[in-house]
Amino acid sequence: MQITKRDIRALTKDQLRDFFVENGDKAFRGNQVYEWLWSKGAHSFEDMTNVSKETRTMLEANFVINHIKVDTMQRSTDGTVKNAVRLHDDLIVESVLIPTKTRTTACVSSQVGCSLDCNFCATARLKRMRNLQPDEIYDQVVAIDKESRLYYNRPLSNIVFMGMGEPLMNYPNVFKAIDMITSKEGLGMSPKRITVSTSGVTKMIKKMADDEVKVKLAVSLHSAIEEIRNEIMPFTKSFPLPELREALEYWYQKTKSKITYEYVVWKDINDNKESVDALVKFCKHVPCKVNLIEYNSIDDDNFQQASEQATNDYINALERNGIVVKVRRSRGKDIDAACGQLANKS
Repeated sequence: MQITKRDIRALTKDQLRDFFVENGDKAFRGNQVYEWLWSKGAHSFEDMTNVSKETRTMLEANFVINHIKVDTMQRSTDGTVKNAVRLHDDLIVESVLIPTKTRTTACVSSQVGCSLDCNFCATARLKRMRNLQPDEIYDQVVAIDKESRLYYNRPLSNIVFMGMGEPLMNYPNVFKAIDMITSKEGLGMSPKRITVSTSGVTKMIKKMADDEVKVKLAVSLHSAIEEIRNEIMPFTKSFPLPELREALEYWYQKTKSKITYEYVVWKDINDNKESVDALVKFCKHVPCKVNLIEYNSIDDDNFQQASEQATNDYINALERNGIVVKVRRSRGKDIDAACGQLANKS
């Protein structure tokens, strides 16, 4: 009878230790293997050079390491690196390295496809096939960290969950991955350098606050007028603006952490005074900052980048009201490096 092999990285360190004890070995062997799997990034059991051949054979007989593979990598003239990542079941997700003079940011995916239906987003055109596992999310970060060291001679400094998928629709796996990314047994990154972006899943925003997570929160808002928001992001009918506002107030009350609003200005959609005034009003409820995002076109004539003047109208109104605002230019245009809807973070 064929043994169904388990993904070894689904086991905790304690479960690995128990496995070795149950198989007549010492518990510390589990610590060794755990270190190889996470902090040393072993792709196969043969990589575990301080583990005996007999032990490696036993591991091979019982487990698999479902490691990702960077299938194709593209480098933009502006330094952006886009990875097409092949998973163990041959599905593909994307991750992007975005460099600046002082830091490198990883934009990572959390789902294959997406659970939501934002009309302006390329990923939304793909049905959600499955959630990514914690190790698959972790592996994306490890791959970009290696590329950052190779091409920029410095480690990865920041992570944004703005790739394929809605992170809060894969909450347990996303935060298990973050736990390992921030653990000393993993990459040891500060949670303050990690931003989780949501399109506004209110129940899970409150759960983040209750769980006392230390990451930063970003919200893809794009309109503070209910009718416009529902038109461009139909799923938001289930998460109306008053409910979102209440969830964000709850987040700030619990965490005292400012929120970032991600906001694209489109021609003939939200490039008017009513939309500007609505955003200013919405921003006054909770301490926040606004990132105005240059749009990555998905060849849909309904969504076109607004004029420079329209963007300036937003900037002037926000600044007059004491709200911090930055303009984020699109990166990697020559390689179509749109990681999900908002890959152009820097």
